[in-house]
Amino acid sequence: QVQLVESGGGLVQAGGSLRLSCVASGRTFNFYTMGWFRQAPGKEREFVAAIRWSGDSTYYADSVKGRFTISRDNSKKAVDLQINSLKPEDTAIYYCGCRIGSYSSSWSTYNYWGQGTQVTVSS
Repeated sequence: QVQLVESGGGLVQAGGSLRLSCVASGRTFNFYTMGWFRQAPGKEREFVAAIRWSGDSTYYADSVKGRFTISRDNSKKAVDLQINSLKPEDTAIYYCGCRIGSYSSSWSTYNYWGQGTQVTVSS
């Protein structure tokens, strides 16, 4: 079992920044692909960013490229998501997930999830 806890969400004006954090506990963290997803009201959960266990490969949804940066620190069992130039359409609950194996942008292939952290962007 892996437990994930997200933090760092909040209310921010358009153009602002947030840094989301996800800390894992339980089984070995180092060999998981970590991902961030988000879900807005009435919409499906969508892929935002992912990072390989080694940290040497990162992946982003087109809608966030250049604005979001994912990083991880295996010694702390943590993965962060730096969000810059926030837009109202970024408003959603952001979830951290992990999966055994290589990169995937499909939320259904992730094995464990956190409870989510709310990001609200005002215009």
